[in-house]
Amino acid sequence: MDYFTALRPYTAKRIEEIERADILVGIPCYNNEKTITHVIQMVTHGLHHHFRDRKCVILIADGGPTDDTREAAKEFEIKPWQEKIVSIYRGPAGKGSALRSIFEAAKRLQVRACAVIDSDLRSITSDWIKYLIDPVFEGGYEFVAPVYTRYKYDGTITNNIVYSLTRALYGKRIRQPIGGDFAFSRDMAEAYIDQDVWQTDVARFGIDIWMTTLAITKGCKLCQARLGVKVHDAKDPSESLGPMFRQVLGTLFVLMEQNETYWKKVKGSSVVDTFGPEQLIEPEPIKVNLEGLIDRYRLGIKQFGPLYREILSEDCARELESIRKLSDRKFSLSMYVWVCLLYEMAATFHSWPHNRQKLVEIITPLYYGRIASFIKQTRDMSSFEAEKLVEEQAIEFEENKDYLVSIWDRKKNENREFTGHAQQA
Repeated sequence: MDYFTALRPYTAKRIEEIERADILVGIPCYNNEKTITHVIQMVTHGLHHHFRDRKCVILIADGGPTDDTREAAKEFEIKPWQEKIVSIYRGPAGKGSALRSIFEAAKRLQVRACAVIDSDLRSITSDWIKYLIDPVFEGGYEFVAPVYTRYKYDGTITNNIVYSLTRALYGKRIRQPIGGDFAFSRDMAEAYIDQDVWQTDVARFGIDIWMTTLAITKGCKLCQARLGVKVHDAKDPSESLGPMFRQVLGTLFVLMEQNETYWKKVKGSSVVDTFGPEQLIEPEPIKVNLEGLIDRYRLGIKQFGPLYREILSEDCARELESIRKLSDRKFSLSMYVWVCLLYEMAATFHSWPHNRQKLVEIITPLYYGRIASFIKQTRDMSSFEAEKLVEEQAIEFEENKDYLVSIWDRKKNENREFTGHAQQA
């Protein structure tokens, strides 16, 4: 069902009663009863310490699970001069629908600044609110992305795909394009609402990369806020990809099509204004199953080998098979091969009119192979040392962008010729 609004009537009425606000902090949540109280506590303290003279509203946008997230949120007492709304959003289940309701609330309340905070955070402090909102409130920035200190194996989708690809395509070095904690102006909230995306993967896990990309391509004044260590419900990348990987990658590829004219003109990349104190603290480690990642790569190459040979270049397909035969000790999928693979898959996605979800799925084993290689390379490094490798990989994506441009058009033309011949036959 295509909902006209993500706000339920009782939420809309509550917003109407409040009338106006200076700041809105939205907290999208689903099954977060263990962490939601701490997050609300830090938000209300942050607003109290840094924005006490402003009218502030906290909106909890819940997905309607059967746990006690909403009850915990309702029971927690905020400062008397702050307002709190606990709601269930309307629309497809997912973070994107929750954020849609927050965008709508920001517009109706005519706020000057809005922040969104993930509900599974254990490391959030009250200062996060200041670092996110200040650039919008005081600096005239329209979009603020987060910069975290994260353990080297946390955020593997960001480190190995999203950061590098976003930087190479759109020319902005935004370190956490899908970080989860953002701030933006009312104008940006209205721009998000106006887009016809709320029945797509954007309404689910694709929302963060979509928000970041739209902010860049609209030419918004954007910056980053250093938030320090991020500790949340992180998981072993070999066990927990699921729909998030497919929806984020699928949204990335769709955005590439929609913004083709924009990114083809971009050369190199530029730094983004970044505010907040640097914190050189080693985050708590995450256990990873290296052998499991390698096994999943080998199984995928064996299962999808014929398809890889059909859609990838001869060199890439041959390299994948060679890597499959390596021992665990010698296993390595290099940066350069990974860049070529991802660019070829993006171009193939562009040329395929049907069954695109299957294409995204068969990238998963290749991703496992790259993560396994990254883990092997950084096993004896600190998280800060491993960050240098992430930067090297991003540069590799930039330096080989011409390869993407060349195969992007070629694959599309090849598919047209194939379709034409098939219709004639």
